[in-house]
Amino acid sequence: MTDINACQTAPEAEFNDYVALLKPRVMSLVVFTAFVGLWIAPVDVHPFLAFCAVLFIALGGGASGALNMWYDSDIDAVMRRTQSRPIPAGRIQRGEALAVGLALSGISVMMLGLVANWFAALFLAFTIFFYAVVYTVWLKRWTPQNIVIGGAAGAFPPMIGWACATGGISIESLLMFALIFFWTPPHFWALALFMRDDYKDAGVPMLTVTHGREVTRRHIFAYTLVLAPFSLWLGFTSVGGPLYLAVAVVLNAAFIRGGWQILRRSEDAARGDDFATEKRVFKLSLTYLFLHFLALLGQNWLGAW
Repeated sequence: MTDINACQTAPEAEFNDYVALLKPRVMSLVVFTAFVGLWIAPVDVHPFLAFCAVLFIALGGGASGALNMWYDSDIDAVMRRTQSRPIPAGRIQRGEALAVGLALSGISVMMLGLVANWFAALFLAFTIFFYAVVYTVWLKRWTPQNIVIGGAAGAFPPMIGWACATGGISIESLLMFALIFFWTPPHFWALALFMRDDYKDAGVPMLTVTHGREVTRRHIFAYTLVLAPFSLWLGFTSVGGPLYLAVAVVLNAAFIRGGWQILRRSEDAARGDDFATEKRVFKLSLTYLFLHFLALLGQNWLGAW
């Protein structure tokens, strides 16, 4: 009787739950940066093939998200911002999430190889493996450098998009990788400054937990300084130009200023205004990356005209 009642009260999975399993917010970044990498490459790709390539890269990103949620369901149940995800909420079973992740991984890699090239497909397979195994299984629970090293997974999509068009790697795609790679730590550490208890409760060795907020503030500012040269260097390659450089200069000045403001903040001041500066810089970091890649598209269209 108890089992019957439990089954009756158990929440049922809806379509939106399976969408959430693929981490659509992360997937949107994957789709956009991969599209930009493919579109600005110096090789014309038929629009339909380009659409299919980006679609399968997106499915690969979704597969990574599903595998991540499958493995991290225990800590997702502890952290406030992840407790409502489909697995800890009981709407999707762990086995289902694993099956979805593995199925989408195979489909995305095979189809990308067929519509683009096998170098890009193998690159996508490596990216899925890196995020699901290297970052999720190994780095995330082991080292405070989890975000630094693991950030490579989120930085690969524009390189994959570029590889779909060209079949290879170039300085331009490497610099797009560097742009996202060095952006990732200050972006997530700004979040961690006002979400520290979540990571502590879940036992995730985020820098704020292992070294404290003061050290994290210094690291955020340092990474904004390291990031800027790579952002500007991209403007002097074949995909750059005056429009991109103008946008990059403004954005890097704003991001460095935000990092400096975080560095100079005391804990008392941050707690006093509920981490208003940290939250503002976190939001700025989202705009920073989006506008960089939008500027690359704009520069490409200007060049075409």
